[in-house]
Parts: sequence; structure tokens; C-alpha cells
Amino acid sequence: MTDPPQTLCALLEESSKRYGDRLAVIDGALRMSYAELAAEVRAMARALMAVGVQPGDRVAVWLPNTAHWLIAALGAHSAGASLVPMNTRYTGYEALDVLRRTGARVLFLPDRFLGADYLAALREAAVQSGPAHSEPARSEPARSEPARSESAQQGFATASGPVQGLPQLELAVHVPLAGRDQARGSGAEPAAPNGVASWERMLERAGETGEQSARDRAARVRADDVADIIFTSGTTGVPKGAVSTHRQTVAVAAAWADRAEVTEHDVYLIVAPFFHTFGYKAGWVVALLCGATILPQLTFDIERVVEQIERERVTILPGPPTIFQELLASPQRDEHDLSSLRLAVTGAAMVPVALVERMRKDLTFETILTAYGLTEAVVVTMCRPGDDAETISATSGCATADFEIRIAGADGQEMAPEEDGEILLRGPNVMVGYLDDPAATRGAIEPDGWLHTGDVGHLDKRGYLTITDRLKDMFTVGGFNVYPAEVENVIMRLSAVADCAVVGTPDERLGEVGLAYVVTAAGQPLSEQDVVAHCRERLANFKVPRAVVFISKLPRNAGGKVLKRELRG
Repeated sequence: MTDPPQTLCALLEESSKRYGDRLAVIDGALRMSYAELAAEVRAMARALMAVGVQPGDRVAVWLPNTAHWLIAALGAHSAGASLVPMNTRYTGYEALDVLRRTGARVLFLPDRFLGADYLAALREAAVQSGPAHSEPARSEPARSEPARSESAQQGFATASGPVQGLPQLELAVHVPLAGRDQARGSGAEPAAPNGVASWERMLERAGETGEQSARDRAARVRADDVADIIFTSGTTGVPKGAVSTHRQTVAVAAAWADRAEVTEHDVYLIVAPFFHTFGYKAGWVVALLCGATILPQLTFDIERVVEQIERERVTILPGPPTIFQELLASPQRDEHDLSSLRLAVTGAAMVPVALVERMRKDLTFETILTAYGLTEAVVVTMCRPGDDAETISATSGCATADFEIRIAGADGQEMAPEEDGEILLRGPNVMVGYLDDPAATRGAIEPDGWLHTGDVGHLDKRGYLTITDRLKDMFTVGGFNVYPAEVENVIMRLSAVADCAVVGTPDERLGEVGLAYVVTAAGQPLSEQDVVAHCRERLANFKVPRAVVFISKLPRNAGGKVLKRELRG
């Protein structure tokens, strides 16, 4: 592969020229070529410029996997803004925190999704939480604030914006998902209140910005400008925003594409959420880089997946092991032609040797790869095509994307092959740092560039990495990381709780789920249902404990630290 462009804006421009008429996106009834996708993105960039978005601003996308996500994200990049992907499982409280801390000026969100009204949830959380204690700090690049009057005159913004308590959020763009299987633009758009615009109304603003102005804005985006801020929880329970540049985002996609041998003839069914690095940087950016067709999966449904594989001749299907287990167990599997499948990339949970063998035999995958990455580094290791089933099952592959891997003992010294220690990483694609949190950044990245992952593992003599444990208490639910401290902080807000600890416990379907141990305050009644309901109001579903155990006291060491290994049993 030749050296790719250094920004996502330049990448889209080059892909539109190289792959012009090739199919870029299939989203329900909507089919877009690379040239059409680029035109839609330019229109969105012009619209964002018209409503006042400036270089260095933040634009948040709180959407499931659709073509709208791509257009909104790439439009933001082309307007010079930094992207803030938001987890669709966030509660209003979690979304409010991210928007306050990033100071996002524009938010793309569904009109409704899976029965939920996102904007209503956000507004309710803002009312319940009260005003922010202070204006969010702004990290580099700095800019002068543009006047608000232009968008205000058009009825898109008000003095308080679409959400009271979020003064920097000027515009919420409602994306229609209810009729997503019909071509966009069919039917009249309903009137929207001030500070809220429909998708179609937003695109009408493109006419206020010249085509050349938009091209010039995109051309001024530089490789080391911030491309995105992706939030990940920390052991303190406070989510941290990992900041990455355009160069890094393109580079990790190029490394993934090279190891997976992706070409313009591939059709990439992306089940992983676009807000996650797996669906974003190892997902649609990979396809954009190689000219492959992007097939977003709105929600995971095994019957629909099987149908799409046959109908669209899907070749690439990455995902956690549970996806392939469900595919193998599906009664519809034998009723459909799945012979187009050639590549599976999996990880985030144990991959049994038997599963690898069945994927090759019964699903006819030519190549199966396991991989390891994290939000702060994204693509670190991958297996190689041709690796045997034992290697695929027992390891996460070898270094890629110019990463160095070091296994450090408790004293910081490098461990010998096959000896466990903390996994440290160094390379050009380690995040710039955590948003507005220099202390956390210093705690994660050493002065000489080594990133502490908090994961424990070892390298074999070939340089293949095996992950054996976690220094952190994090556990993974269906491919999503959960940090117990965040859940514990929520449970401790209940007045009847005196103490609590959350651990991961094995689950056949999801790999792990949360188990909460709770000590109640004397004389205060509390039920398992009370704890779970409280968590559901404040946490994404995958973070909510699946069970609660009431105990008289938590086991602790002499220093007062909870002995979670005893709770895990």
C-alpha cells in the first residue's frame, strides 16, 4: 500500500477520485458511490460552516451505525472540527457529562432510537444535575470564538441553546431513523423548535457557504490536528477523553488494512459501533482507505446479518467471538449462501480453538485473525494470515502499526519471553493524551513514550502477545469495557448503601457481566431491584450489574483495599 493521505479530509478526497463510481455505502435502501459520499460530506461541511463551526470546535455524534454517522463525522472533520463519538448506550447523565467536558457546539442525535428520545433524556439530566460548576476547559488548538448571531438569526440557536445547562451546545441535529429504509429526502420535514434542526433542514444551510470555501477549509486541516476525542472510563470511575490526531487515525487504519489484506473488492459488514474504535478506525476508515464497501449494521440481529451476507456478498465480518457463535448456531445459516465470507477479525474475549476450527470449516473463512488494542492506542497487535488455530486462539498476534511492546515486572524491569508482566506500548499512534487532564496523561504515558495499559500478559519467542490478566479491575461485557469504580460510585449514591464493590463474573453469552457486592447501612432496607433500577437510570445497560449480593462487610487488606480476588472466588 502506498503512503495514505495524512488527514481524513484528504483521504475522502483521494478515495472519491480513485474509486468514484464504486459503491461506498449500503444503508438499507440507500446506496452511495464514493463520489456521492464525498459530495454529501462537502454539503455537510458547508452547512456546519454556515452555522458557525470553526476549526478546533468539537462536534458530537450520538448515533447508531448509519450513513448519517459517516456524513456527520466526515463533515465535521472537513469543517476543521474535532469529532466526539458518543456511545448510544449512554444515559442522559453520561451524555451530559461528555458534552459539558468537550464543549461541543453541535450534536447529531436520533429523533428516536429503540424507543428512546435522546434529546429528552439529555434535557432531563441537565435539569436534574443543575448547571455545570464551571465552563469546560478548552484544550489546544485554541481559537477565537465566532459570533453566535448568524445561526441565531436562522432560528437554529437561542440564548440558552437546545439544552438548558449546556450553554456551549448551540445546535442539536435530529437524524431521522424511523424511516431509514427509504431514500433520504422523501417527505416533508416537521417544524423544529429553536436550537434543534432536522437533518434535511441542516443540509439546506449548505447553500450559504461556497463550495470553494469548504474545500479550502478542508485543505487547511493538518495531520497533527485533533481528529477525535473518544471517552473511556478510568479506574477512578471518571471517564477520560483520549485525544488522537488525523495522522494517527489514518495510520492505525492503514496498519489494520495491511495486515487484513483489505481491497476495493471487499464488502465490510460493520457490526461494531461506529462510536467505538473497532467500528470507526478499524472499521469504516479502513474501508475508506481501501475503497471497500461499508455496510453498517444498525443493531445486531443474527437473522438480518445472515440475510445481508448473502444479499450483499459480504466478505469481511469482524466482531467479538459471540457473533460467530451465534452465526454458527443460527437455524437460518444453512438456508443462505455465506460463501462470500473471507475474513474474520475477533478478540475482546477468549477465542476457543474449537471456534476457530469451526469458523474455517463451517463458515469457510479463509482468514481468521485475533487482535489487541485499546482506545489509547487502537491497533497494537494482530495475527497474520496463515497463523494456525492455536496461535489465533492463544494469542492476540504480533506488533503492528510500528508499535514496540515491552513486558515490565513490578520493578519496571523487562521480563523474559513467556513471563507475565504489565504490557507497555510505545509507537507513533499512542494517543496525544487525555483531554484537559495532564495528571492522568502523565500517569499513563512515561516521559520516554511508553504507555501503561494496565493489562498483564507475556510475549512468546516469536513476539506474539498473550493477555492473561488485568492490573486494572476492568472487565468486558459483550466487547464493551466496564470499570467497576464508575459503577461503584453510582451505587454509593444510594443512602442505604454503606459500602460496595463490583467485579466481573463469567457469562456464557456476554463473556462477563457485573456482579455487585453491597453492604447496607444499619436499619435501612434495600433490595436487589432497588440497586439495579438506580443503576439503570444513570448507567449504560452494559455497565449495570446483572446481580447483587448483600454481605455484612467487604474483604480488605491491611491497607484498606478491597480484595476483589476473593469476591471473584
